[in-house]
Amino acid sequence: MRYDMIVIGSGPGGYVAAVKGAQLGLKVAVVERENLGGICLNWGCIPTKALLKSAQAFNYAKHAAAYGFKAEGVEADLNAMVDRSRGVASTMNKGVEFLLKKNNVDVIHGTAKVLAGKKVDVDGTEYEADHIVIATGARSRVMPAMPQDGRRIIGYREAMTMREQPQRLLVCGSGAIGSEFAYFYQSIGTQVTLVEYMPQILPNEDEEVAAQMSRSFRKMGMKVMPSCSVERVDIEGDVCHVVVKDLKKGTETVVDVDVVLSAVGVVTNLEGLGLDEVGIKYERGKIEVDDYYCTNVPGYYAIGDVVHGPALAHVASKEAICCVEHIVKGEATKVNYANIPGCTYTTPEVASVGLSEKKAVEAGHEVRVGKFFFKASGKATAAGNTDGFVKVVVDAKTDLILGCHMCGDNVTEMIAEIVAVREHGLTARQVAAAVHPHPTMSEAVMEALEAAYGEAIHG
Repeated sequence: MRYDMIVIGSGPGGYVAAVKGAQLGLKVAVVERENLGGICLNWGCIPTKALLKSAQAFNYAKHAAAYGFKAEGVEADLNAMVDRSRGVASTMNKGVEFLLKKNNVDVIHGTAKVLAGKKVDVDGTEYEADHIVIATGARSRVMPAMPQDGRRIIGYREAMTMREQPQRLLVCGSGAIGSEFAYFYQSIGTQVTLVEYMPQILPNEDEEVAAQMSRSFRKMGMKVMPSCSVERVDIEGDVCHVVVKDLKKGTETVVDVDVVLSAVGVVTNLEGLGLDEVGIKYERGKIEVDDYYCTNVPGYYAIGDVVHGPALAHVASKEAICCVEHIVKGEATKVNYANIPGCTYTTPEVASVGLSEKKAVEAGHEVRVGKFFFKASGKATAAGNTDGFVKVVVDAKTDLILGCHMCGDNVTEMIAEIVAVREHGLTARQVAAAVHPHPTMSEAVMEALEAAYGEAIHG
C-alpha cells in the first residue's frame, strides 16, 4: 500500500506527526510495535505522574492532623497504586487510538525497518510513502556495573509495576526519572538511597534548586549521595550488596538493599531500523538532521529522542509539528531549543527554563538575580507546602529574562508563563508590572522579578 507519509513510532513525537500530517491533508499511516502512545503514555510521563499523585495523597493522609482531621490506620498499598497507574496509562492509550482513528490515520502493528526507495518493511510486508518519519524513541540504558535482571536490578518499567514493595531501594541516577522514583518509594515507606555521579542531584538544574531538593529529600529520611558512583552490585540471596565509591574521597562503601533501580539515562531505539542499508547518517546513537528534521537521504526524517536535543515528550511533539509543516508547506517555525522547559514531579516539584545563574555568568552576561521563598507565600503557607523558591536570572543590560528556576508546590504549572514571556521578548519589568492574582503560587514570579531590582514588597 502507498501513503503520503509513514511514521514509525507512536509516542508523543510519532502520533503528533501522524495527526498533524492527516490534518494537513496527507494520507498517513503510523507503525507501532508495542502500545499506542509509546513510552511516555504507557511507561513514562503519564503513569509515573499517577504514582506520584498517589504518593502525594498518601502523604496528606499521613499528616491529616496538620490539616485538622483524623485519618487513622492509613497504609500504602503499592498494588492498588500500580493498578491505578496502569489504568491511567490504559485510558491515555485509548485516547491516542481515538485521535488516530478520528483523523483517519491507519495503524500498522509490527516492527518496522526502513528500505531504500522510500519504503518501509513491517514484519515482511512492504509499504511505500513519499515521506518516512522515524520516531522510535528510547529505552533504559543498561550499565555494565548494573546488569538488569528485572528482579533485583531493574529499570524504570519494573519500578513502575513492582507488586512487592522493597524495604530498601538504591536508585542510581538523580535526573527526573531517578528523583521521581526515589521520592515515590521513600514516600510510601521504603528506605531509599539516591546515588548521583555528578556533584549535585538533578545535575541539569540550578545549584540552589539542587541544594533545596537535597534538603527536602533528606528531610523525608532519604539518603542522598552526590559525587558517588556504583562500582558493582553483588547479589547474595535476596540482598544486593552495592559497592558505592565516593569520587571525592576515593573510598568505597557497601550499601545493602533489596532492589537497585538503574536510572542513568536512556539509549535510542535504532537497532534493526535499516539506517545503514538506506545510508542515513547517525552518530553516537543519534540520527543527524537539519533544522526541519530532514536526514541526509531525501524523503526520510527523524524526530524525538533519536535526534540531538532534550529527550522530552514536549520537545518531540514540537519537532513533529515543525517537521510535518515543513513537509507540507515548505516552511515551518523552527524549534527554539534555548527556551525548552524542564520539569521534575517530585514534592516539592522542580521546573526551569533558560540559563542558570552560573551558566549566564559564564556566557558573559551581567546579571540581576531575584528570589522569592515560598515561606513568605500565603498560598504556600495555607497549603502546608513552603519548601522552595522562585529564582530569576535577568540580563542587567537588556532586562530580558535569561532563566527561571523554580522549586516548590505546583511549580510545573507555573513555568509556562516564563516560557511564553521569553518566546515573545517581554522584559522582566513588563512581567513584574502585570497583575498576578492573590493568593496564588504564581505571585512568586512577580515577587522574584521585583526582588531582582530591589523592589520586592514581601521578599
